[in-house]
Parts: sequence; C-alpha cells; structure tokens
Amino acid sequence: MSVPLEVIGSDAEAHPEAVLHGAGPIQGRSLGQIAWGRLKRDKVAMGGAVVIALLILMALAAPLIVKLFGHPPNEFHYKYVNPDTQVPYGARGGISGNFLFGVEPVNGRDIFSRIVYGSQVSLLIAFLATLVSVVIGTELGIVAGYVGGWPDAIISRTMDVFLAFPLILFAIALVGVIPVRAFGLRGDNLRIALMVFIIGFFSWPYIGRLVRGQTLSLREREFVDAARSLGAKRSYILYRELLPNLIAPILVYSTLLIPANILFEAALSFLGVGVPAPRATWGGMLADAAGWYRIDPAFLFPPGIAIFVTVLAFNLLGDGLRDALDPRSR
Repeated sequence: MSVPLEVIGSDAEAHPEAVLHGAGPIQGRSLGQIAWGRLKRDKVAMGGAVVIALLILMALAAPLIVKLFGHPPNEFHYKYVNPDTQVPYGARGGISGNFLFGVEPVNGRDIFSRIVYGSQVSLLIAFLATLVSVVIGTELGIVAGYVGGWPDAIISRTMDVFLAFPLILFAIALVGVIPVRAFGLRGDNLRIALMVFIIGFFSWPYIGRLVRGQTLSLREREFVDAARSLGAKRSYILYRELLPNLIAPILVYSTLLIPANILFEAALSFLGVGVPAPRATWGGMLADAAGWYRIDPAFLFPPGIAIFVTVLAFNLLGDGLRDALDPRSR
C-alpha cells in the first residue's frame, strides 16, 4: 500500500519526537537546573540544608520560642540549685517540664533559652564575617589573577602576610585596647562589629587565593579572548565574563567558611574576648561549663552539641554543593 502524497512533509514527519510513543518534546535544562537536580538527589546535603534552615528560623524566632518553651535567658532560678554544692537539684542538671535542657550551676539560668539566643550571635557573626571575607577576597583575587604583574605581586604578598598573622593574639590585644564606646557603637553591638571585622578582614586571603587561581585559568579561555577582541573594557570582562564563572567555587567555599567562622567565634568567646556576658553565646557557655565538667557534666553537652550540629550541617551542605556544581560530577 502506497503512502498518500499529502502525508509526505506533514507535521507527523516534521517532529521526530513523535516516534517516542507519546513522549513530549525534549526540553533543555540550564546549568542551575542541572545542579539543583543533583543537589536534590543528595539526601545528606539536603538534610544539612534542612538543619541550617531550622537553625536560622530558631535564631530569628528566638523570643517566640523562648516564650513558649523556656524562660528569659538571664533570669536566675536559685531555687533549682543546691546552695551547698551550687549544682542543680536532681539528675541531668535539673531537667523538668519547665527546663528542657536543665539549668546552669550557681545561678540557675535556663540552658535551653541561652542555647536559642546563642544561635543569634554565632550565626550573625559567622554570616557577616563570611560576607566581608568573600567580598574582599573575590575583589582582590579576581584583580590579581586577571591583571597580573605588580598588582598580582602586591596582592599575593599581602595574602601571605595575613595568613601568617597570629589572629587569636591580635583579637585578644585589640579587644583589650578598644574602649567601651567607639565608632558610634557600644556594648554588645561594638563587640559583635569588632568580631566581624577581625574574623572577616583576616579571613579573606583564603578565598582570595581560590579566586586568583581560578581566574588564572579562566583568563586564557576563548570567551575572554572574544570579549577582548570586541573591545570590551577590563571592568566588563572582570564582572560580566569572569565573575559569573566563579560563582560556583565562591558559593561552595562560602558554605565551608561559615562553620570555620562559627568555630572561631566560639573560640574567642571561650577565651573571654568575644561578646561579653550576660549575652548568651555558645562559646561563653562552654567556658562557663569548663569549671563544672567533673561535678555537672551535663552542662557541657548542650552548647557543645549545638556547635557540632551547626558545623556538621554546613560542611555537609558544602560537600553537596561542590558535587552538584562540579561539571565532571556524575
């Protein structure tokens, strides 16, 4: 049986996908969609993202959470503390229906409320310090990698100096000389701003080296040569051609830098140069618990577990982002 002439050249022949037994037209996917699909398949990374989202929500809604499930973080409850031993009554640090994580020795402050409010300080300082270091490191790294010559030499040697700087000693010395009021700030706000400056300003060489190395490999690519041949200005090449190709490594490294900043803030608070008491911080709670670990070891667990879970969640998300954004990944 011959094929009718009107069928030849019709729409049935013009759409090859019609042979796929009812399958619709094939749609292209952007690199972002491909990366998101890979990330969604990584259950461990998505679990870390969920934990991070819950931590951020806890920090934002801290007053409401404490009102519903706890007590004011600086409110003393001496009646729950043994006046002779200064240790909370009962096993597990005096945990009851009113105190989810128990109370602190000596003063009886609610540990749960202080953990919730401590997340505000840790996450705020970590995010702001990471933002500062990413902005400075990206700007100087991309300039050093693309321009080269003496600007590259100066920026690279500056990175080496910052990386060799004893940061903890500098933080301790700086806190000792800064007055109670400075730069229009005072109290907790001044100390938070000071810690953001110390952590962020002295951490930029890590991401600066990464951006510089990536820029050195990208500046010889064909799309950069094409932009030069069309007469594009240097600023256009830096921020419209090179920077979009650096977003993936910058994003991945930022998720790995945030937990490092959380640990550094906790270390400074543990050493007594962080946000001053009575403001609740995880590092400050660990410092208070250090003298009671033999008598009341339960006091150590809540702030330690909070730091551990937060750092682990960011690291898991960072590993998942690295795999999802790697074009050589599966």
